[in-house]
Amino acid sequence: MPSTGIIIGIAVVLGVVIIGLGMGGPGKKEEESIEDRLAQLGTLEKPPSLEDIELSLPFTERVLRPRLRDLAEYISKFTPDQTLTRTRRKLELAGVSRRIGATEFLAIRYVLTAVFGIGAIVFAATSDMEMIKRLGAIPVLAALGNFLPVLMLGSRISSRQKEIVKALPDVMDLLTICVEAGLGFNAAMSKVVDKWDNELTHAFGRVLQEIQLGKTRREALRGMADMMDVSDVSTFVAAIVQADALGVSIAKVLRIQSDQLRVRRRQRAEEAARKAPVMIALPTVLLIFPALLVIILGPAVLLLMEIFQGVNIGL
Repeated sequence: MPSTGIIIGIAVVLGVVIIGLGMGGPGKKEEESIEDRLAQLGTLEKPPSLEDIELSLPFTERVLRPRLRDLAEYISKFTPDQTLTRTRRKLELAGVSRRIGATEFLAIRYVLTAVFGIGAIVFAATSDMEMIKRLGAIPVLAALGNFLPVLMLGSRISSRQKEIVKALPDVMDLLTICVEAGLGFNAAMSKVVDKWDNELTHAFGRVLQEIQLGKTRREALRGMADMMDVSDVSTFVAAIVQADALGVSIAKVLRIQSDQLRVRRRQRAEEAARKAPVMIALPTVLLIFPALLVIILGPAVLLLMEIFQGVNIGL
């Protein structure tokens, strides 16, 4: 029914908006620095009041996010520590741990469960379907609202890891060139951060910030590898840490790692190329072959039907 589609569509749109509210946020290039804010204040005739600053924020920051944080604080009182730890780990792998906390993510799941559940109840009350189907739609839609953020978070983790794997060989080449040219490893990482804007360079920028705050390079790099869970990055970090511990030239280690990453990239491309015929076979059999059979055999079938009709008429 049209009303059913409208209800489900509204629930899905609300779900996407709530997830975007929680997991979205300004990227690295959109974040304003302190210098930029001071420059903006310097161009004003008079300093803005606290009310003006609050009104300048978007509606989501002024109203929705504070309500979400309040709900998250209430939920945290009844959530086991293991659940919070697992959620926090997934948010770190997705690269959104600075934008949203574990309790806020759980709050989004509960809000979506309520939204989809209410939509299912309205659907059950207005639909003309059988009672069993209407009642069965309530837990199904509520479960969909609960797991939709998890699915989107998993997709975000997968896409982030693919982006890191794709960018790592080029980053390794630039690191190798910079170190062989005489720069230190930290200065080479800074050059990489200035050169590109992707998930891997964001992680390098965080490593540099942690080193400036007092962490050792070994701890910062290992923390970066843990927050990515990518085998190539873990291998690279282990090689750098081992080179620091043994006093081996970092330039040689980077050159070896760069060559190995190029080989792995070529192997992954060859593997994907070999999988392509198998992946193409299913849509070919299900979609292309039936259309070809209709185009090729259709005229013959129509001709046979006309012949048999003529024979029947003659009889």
